[in-house]
Amino acid sequence: MSFGEAVSSVLNQYVGFEGRARRREYWFWVLALVLAEIVAGIVYGMSHTLGGILLAIIGIGTIVPTIAVSIRRLHDTDRSGWWLLLGLVPFGALVLWVFYLMDGTPGDNQYGPSPKAVAAA
Repeated sequence: MSFGEAVSSVLNQYVGFEGRARRREYWFWVLALVLAEIVAGIVYGMSHTLGGILLAIIGIGTIVPTIAVSIRRLHDTDRSGWWLLLGLVPFGALVLWVFYLMDGTPGDNQYGPSPKAVAAA
């Protein structure tokens, strides 16, 4: 899965909380968000009004797909999406980060077929 395919996949499944997401899909989405924020930050440096609007649009517009791909990533490691709430407790985000870095469950799990196997077929 390329960078463009990963971002497109996340945006196509904007509110898709079911299924599984590969590490590549999740981390390419995170990279896309970081790049968008950098561009918006540069625009903000030139024009606070336009940059502020752009930052708000990016922030608000990516909340749902980010939550969705995070839940699908947890599903790939055979964890419920409720684990996402771990980010609300101290050091919970670090634990989530480790989960996001882990390889997915090989083969099928309770959340669906392995995205690696589907991509290989």
